[in-house]
Amino acid sequence: MPHVLSPYLALLKGTTFGRVKPALASVGLGLLIVSPAQAQHSPQTQVQDVLNNRCVVCHGCYDAPCQLKLSSPDGWARGASKQKVYESSRLDDAPMTRLRIDAKTVPEWRQKGFFPVTGTSEQPSTLVQLLQAGRDNPFKLGAALPDEVEIGLNRDTSCPAPNETADYLKDHQFGGMPYGMAPLPESDYRILLAWAKAGAPGAVEPVDLPPDVSAQVVEIEAFFNQTALKSKLVARYIYEHLFLAHLHLEGDQPDRFFRLIRSRNAPGEPADEIASRRPFDDPGGLFFYRLVPLNETILHKQHIVYEIGQKRLARYTELFLKPDWSLDALPAYSTTAGGNPLSTFAAIPARSRYQFLLDNALYFVRSFIRGPVCYGQVAVNVIEDRFWVSFLDPDADLSVTNPDYLRQATPILELPVAVSDSSISGRMRNFLTLGPIKYQEFRQARYRHAARTTGGLNYQDIWDGDGNNHDARLTVYRNFSSASVVRGFAGSIPETAWVIDFPLFERIYYNLVAGFDVFGNVEHQLTTRLYMDSLRREGERMFLSFLPPKSRDPLHSSWYQGTLVSLVDRWKEAPLDTETPTGITFQTQTPKAEFLKELLQIEPGLWPKVDPINRCTGDTCASPETPAGQLRPLTVKPAPFAKFMPDIAVLVVKRAENDEIYTLVHDMAHSNVAFVFNEDLRRKPEDDAMTIVPGQFSSYPNFIFQVKEAALPEFVAALSAVRSQTDFQGVVETFGIRRTHAEFWMVFDQVQAALDAQDAIEAGLLDLNRYTDPKVTDPIERLFGFTFNFD
Repeated sequence: MPHVLSPYLALLKGTTFGRVKPALASVGLGLLIVSPAQAQHSPQTQVQDVLNNRCVVCHGCYDAPCQLKLSSPDGWARGASKQKVYESSRLDDAPMTRLRIDAKTVPEWRQKGFFPVTGTSEQPSTLVQLLQAGRDNPFKLGAALPDEVEIGLNRDTSCPAPNETADYLKDHQFGGMPYGMAPLPESDYRILLAWAKAGAPGAVEPVDLPPDVSAQVVEIEAFFNQTALKSKLVARYIYEHLFLAHLHLEGDQPDRFFRLIRSRNAPGEPADEIASRRPFDDPGGLFFYRLVPLNETILHKQHIVYEIGQKRLARYTELFLKPDWSLDALPAYSTTAGGNPLSTFAAIPARSRYQFLLDNALYFVRSFIRGPVCYGQVAVNVIEDRFWVSFLDPDADLSVTNPDYLRQATPILELPVAVSDSSISGRMRNFLTLGPIKYQEFRQARYRHAARTTGGLNYQDIWDGDGNNHDARLTVYRNFSSASVVRGFAGSIPETAWVIDFPLFERIYYNLVAGFDVFGNVEHQLTTRLYMDSLRREGERMFLSFLPPKSRDPLHSSWYQGTLVSLVDRWKEAPLDTETPTGITFQTQTPKAEFLKELLQIEPGLWPKVDPINRCTGDTCASPETPAGQLRPLTVKPAPFAKFMPDIAVLVVKRAENDEIYTLVHDMAHSNVAFVFNEDLRRKPEDDAMTIVPGQFSSYPNFIFQVKEAALPEFVAALSAVRSQTDFQGVVETFGIRRTHAEFWMVFDQVQAALDAQDAIEAGLLDLNRYTDPKVTDPIERLFGFTFNFD
């Protein structure tokens, strides 16, 4: 029933990430720049392709074991380190080790404690020894990994220096590479071993841009480096919001991207990036904004795309430079300002800034939902497993329509990154208790007063995308230690939803992206998380303000169950507004669902009104004769089998013609998400459910199932019947692709290729660091084959 599924699949367009960039395209992903015809015969191209598909899948992000990044030649030349990037207990900031930013030569990296992993033909390198060990000690194909092989992200990693590698392998029988995985295909192994024995040759070559692309770069750099005060402040504002972006030039080929940086050198000279900790830190003197080509393998996790070019520059001019506002002096770069954009950029009209965010709402929400961290269970457990996001219309946002609103509110809104003379306890009171309570009271009073004139918030007060912007409706997925965002309202009606206005949008971005330091100490990590808790509640309360007053407290209480969370509410939250009327006349006794469904009736051409697998009735559902329709029974609630599923599973349905790919999403239920630690104590696994999504959206597949279309009813029946880990093992043994499966790499290549095909520009490499090894862990169940159920 393609006509039913096609609108849903359209949601994935531009929200998931397609193919891996060719190793030696003109962006220079590796060893040298060659033409496509030459690339077919280039040995070095073959090496980079194998590195991408077999090594970078675990050695690409900040959580790469031993900080060994194999996504570019300067990564493996830098080598490895015993220092962890993710260390939640550290009292001091960790040394920053951003590749090509914090050090730019191998000797500089050696001074920072990195040691070589490459060698010479006379002395076997660490890479050679680990590759050979992985070949010499294979696992039993298709079986669960031995208990001594730890694969969790929190495992104790060993990072042997060259003179320690032999001893490491004596102590770790299964410590070869790829770690805890099926042996590499023979051809891949031979290519990698020959390359490693040759000393891992390779060098990043300068990118030779075509004349038309160079002209666009010159035009964009000229815009950002204008000398008028207004232009300088606008350029700073845009840079602080795009420093994380992979910039794609309008109309350019789909595999070339750039970064916007601050450089010591002017346009026309080689860029020299200034290594500031945060984008709003003082650059330390004269600098220029520059566009530099992205020169490494592109990872799905880090690939957050933003289109830029003549149309975008014209939009900047319309939003920022044409409006009538003035500036006497540029604001200083100041850490004490705490990276607070509401004060730093107060001179720029709020409407211009908010519309800038709305124009690319998906990009900005994605930037704080997905990046800049690679591992963040403590960070992302601040949000529910799946919720819907919409935005307050600029004309309904008092911070946009009333200039006094932000002038009075900004002093209350201190961000955690601020540095002050007060103690940590004093600072935490400012931005965790006093600030949020004061602002909630301030905001509620202002909107209560406005409601006396307007009659309360109505449907037209939710941004409709201006009739052409698909970003006005978003779905956020949280999958334990990572999160993703896609366009549209996907899945069944969620437990919670957010409405975001301008002050909330800016503060979330500056808290989680511009002001967040992945190398920061425990205080920074903790305060960022705690402040985000208040911001989440703010978005939820804004959503509740559209619902009938009498329904708000029951809904809020269902989201925050437990005695302790009630005490926290009294300590750090203002009383919930249960008095200000809504301007909506509800027709049903389920106002939450009614409101969210009605939002899909506004500009229905921009997003599907139904989800043919998870939220549909009658003819709007996928046909039971299709794989999508056959999978629908797995979305039933309650779903007692769901608690045994990994966070993200990829399902490959083998068909006679074209195979189909689905993502099986484990929606974990919680009594609340109000606390940083002990998440397991707040789990409600009996309420877990499953959302099924055509295609892929997650950066981290946790497991892959492969099922022939004819066997799909059997798979659905077997999974639906799971009530124990032993039951789930039966499904895994029949339909699963374990890490040790003989066809693991072939199936993974198919999954990657399917992701690649979804969108050429949004393409990126999947990460296997979270690929699980399902096994029975309950000792009673291991012994007897079943467990006791006391529910």
